[in-house]
Amino acid sequence: MHEPRRNCHLAASEDLPEALPMKRRTYLLLAVLLLVPLATWAVMEFTSERAHWPRPEILDALRMVESSDRANPPDGDDGKAIGPYQIWEIYWTDAKAFDPDLGGSYQDCRDRAYAERVIDAYMRRYAADAWASGHAETIARTHNGGPKGPTKDTTLPYWQRVRSHLR
Repeated sequence: MHEPRRNCHLAASEDLPEALPMKRRTYLLLAVLLLVPLATWAVMEFTSERAHWPRPEILDALRMVESSDRANPPDGDDGKAIGPYQIWEIYWTDAKAFDPDLGGSYQDCRDRAYAERVIDAYMRRYAADAWASGHAETIARTHNGGPKGPTKDTTLPYWQRVRSHLR
C-alpha cells in the first residue's frame, strides 16, 4: 500500500555531507565578493596619497602657510604680497581681469573674505578643473607659482608645506 516513510531527520543528515560543501563554497564566494572591494578601498584610502580636499580646507592650509592665519599679517616678499594669502598685485590684476565683478582695490586683499574671492577668480581662470575638483597640489602650486606653477619644480617645497596642513 504505502511505502514506509523515511525518518525526516535521517534524510536531512544523509544529504548534509553533499549540501555542506556547496553551502561553504557559496558563503566563501559571497565573502570574497564582499571583502575584495572593501579591501581595495582600504588599501587605496590608507596607503595612497590623497589628492582632493574640500575648498575650505585648502584655503585654510594656504592661509596657514602664507600668514600663519594671522588676522593682520605683515606684508611679505619685500612688500609685494599682502593679506592673509600674501597676494601679489599681478595676481589680483589677473583675477580682476577674469572676473570684473570682483571690484575693489588691491588693498582689499588684506581682507580675508575679499582675498578668497580673488583666489576663486584666479583659480577659475588658471586652474579651473583643479579648483572644481579640489585638487590641492595644483591649487597650491598655482597660488604660489602662477599659471605655470604646477609645472615648476620651485613650487614643490611650497606644496609640501601646504600638504602638511591638510588633514
